Amino acid sequence: MTPSHALVTGASSGIGAAIAREYARRGVPLVLTARRQDRLEALAATLRDRVPVTCLAADLADPATPASLQAELAHRGLPVGHLVNNAGYGVPGRFLSSDWKTHADFLQVLVTSVCELTHRFLPAMEAAGHGRIVNVASLAGLVPASAGHTLYGAAKAFVIRFSESLAQETAARGVHVTALCPGMTFTEFHDVNNMRERVSKLPAWLWQDADSVARLGLDAVERGDTRCVPGGVNRMLAALSKYLPDPAAHALIASRSKDFRDVD
Repeated sequence: MTPSHALVTGASSGIGAAIAREYARRGVPLVLTARRQDRLEALAATLRDRVPVTCLAADLADPATPASLQAELAHRGLPVGHLVNNAGYGVPGRFLSSDWKTHADFLQVLVTSVCELTHRFLPAMEAAGHGRIVNVASLAGLVPASAGHTLYGAAKAFVIRFSESLAQETAARGVHVTALCPGMTFTEFHDVNNMRERVSKLPAWLWQDADSVARLGLDAVERGDTRCVPGGVNRMLAALSKYLPDPAAHALIASRSKDFRDVD
């Protein structure tokens, strides 16, 4: 019988690649997907001495991709018992500085594909009585919104609430769902958004490495935690934003937005 695989989206770099490495360390076969086939294959080459790895280049901005991924895995006879919805990016600048197609693609990747992939692979997990779903959200979904990257915090807040509701629906059926909410993490995210120089000025104690985030996230989903905020500093920030009066919290975020967001 073919063992269940971990399907990791956005696996070519950053937290997605780190989660793939952590699953390989735990002996779970992998299906890795992202847009860049060469990056996927380079990662897979470092993992195949531990577990089988299948690489499928795909663009989740294409609404047809979730269905085609499911069909391809069914054709290859690769069951998915672990789903990691990690693919994501930011759209820098003011909301009106980008055209609607850019925003629509963003929402397709960070919101719609997360829901659709979950909807497509969850039935088999429930039928098997065992499954794990990690939705990579962000600390940005737990703190007051800032100017710039206008849809990012909103999308991540949606993912957190979606994960929490789904976790309640599926726990009795053996499926654990966790929203992983990292803060500032050393990845390519800020390079892609041309924000590396700006965020590099932030204090070192704000940052975490992707491998630690991946390990903590997978530990959390195994325990059945519905939310994982890795790092004491991030948990403190999430708590502070929850208990500060709204006017004070929004004023604080507004005063620091330019440290980590392009608001021009």
